[in-house]
Amino acid sequence: MSATLAPVAALLISVAMLLMGNGLQGTLLPIRAQFEDFSSLDIGVLGSAYFLGFALGCLLGPRAVRRVGHVRAFAAMVSVASAISLAHALITSPAVWWGLRAGTGFCFAVLYMIIESWLNEKSTNATRGLVFSVYTIINLTVITIGQMMLTLASPFAFTLFALASILVSLAAVPVALTTAATPKPIDAVRIRPRYLFKISPVGFVGCFAVGLANSCFWALGPIFAQREEGDVTAVAVFMSLTVIAGAAGQWPLGRMSDRMDRRKVIVIACIGSALAGIGLTMFGQLWTHGVHIFAGLFGFFAFPLYALCAAHMNDFVEPDGYIEAASGLLLIFGVGAVLGPIIASALIWLYGIDLLFGFTAFIHLVFAGFTLYRLRQRARVPEEERVEFADSIRMAQTISTVDPLSRSDDIDPTDKHAETPVEPHQGKNSEIG
Repeated sequence: MSATLAPVAALLISVAMLLMGNGLQGTLLPIRAQFEDFSSLDIGVLGSAYFLGFALGCLLGPRAVRRVGHVRAFAAMVSVASAISLAHALITSPAVWWGLRAGTGFCFAVLYMIIESWLNEKSTNATRGLVFSVYTIINLTVITIGQMMLTLASPFAFTLFALASILVSLAAVPVALTTAATPKPIDAVRIRPRYLFKISPVGFVGCFAVGLANSCFWALGPIFAQREEGDVTAVAVFMSLTVIAGAAGQWPLGRMSDRMDRRKVIVIACIGSALAGIGLTMFGQLWTHGVHIFAGLFGFFAFPLYALCAAHMNDFVEPDGYIEAASGLLLIFGVGAVLGPIIASALIWLYGIDLLFGFTAFIHLVFAGFTLYRLRQRARVPEEERVEFADSIRMAQTISTVDPLSRSDDIDPTDKHAETPVEPHQGKNSEIG
């Protein structure tokens, strides 16, 4: 294992510090925003702004990396992201924070693109599974640690913003000092949305639905947890528990989807997520440990949905189409993630924070109904044509490298070989959340 990870050790250390800082900042900002009397709509737009910036980073980032190289682009994005973290503490205006949060999303899209293309190039077919498994473990672990750092100081103070900035800044050091060769320039991919919907309506609609629902959790979950439990420590525990449960749910549901129609597992996950959302909405305050139990169930069922939808899409994609599919699904997720917090925050503004997980439950139930409808329209994929869940995840975890100047409408949506295949590189699963 040490020989396999040695070429990417410096990069993995950078990942740990980078995502720890981002995890802390992502939970800190909604709490501080509430203390500064931001409205629920202001906080919802704050969450949407991050995903809008992230989508723009997916579109424009490859140009920056091709222009100056991986190391310089990495250092530039780290510097900007670190400065933005400090700027939040200096100017507490909703409009300013929206712009800053979009800037953070842009920076992290480019950073993920650099990190994961680098990891992919330094891996072989024999070692790629191990490298990305370690990467995923680091990703989930340090985000959780970052969220728990919320308990180290008051959200009113400058301390936590400075700590997030320090962590992000230090992430540049291992990459800047590494002697390992940098990857080759990132290629761009054109996307055909109509074609992706045609080959897998469930995968396409599912990633949009996951974007709608999961972005609401990241943007407004800390506010819900603070209202339910009252202090910052409880918020950190709530968010961390949900993330850990989401990590735990990936493989049981994934392996189940290898043994039966993936769409049935998607329905199970949707219903589980909806029931957990209803539980948080109706019983969280009535049951002493209800918030934690339902939060864990929500994470367990809701967070694996993106991977399940991506795996279902990959069952229908030709071998030279995985990168296009992965890039397309990420952008579809991004559209949903921009809209979700705005819609949810408007509902919360009208009816109260209790409706947050009621809204996510509604999304999951509608998607479950659509998936059940599709089960009647198309038979299960033949066993010999199915992609193993683990392999599918490695192919689906891709930061979109879309050429924004290309016109996908010029491509025949029935022609799977209309584009020249590019060398794949892997990237962020979202959800992140």
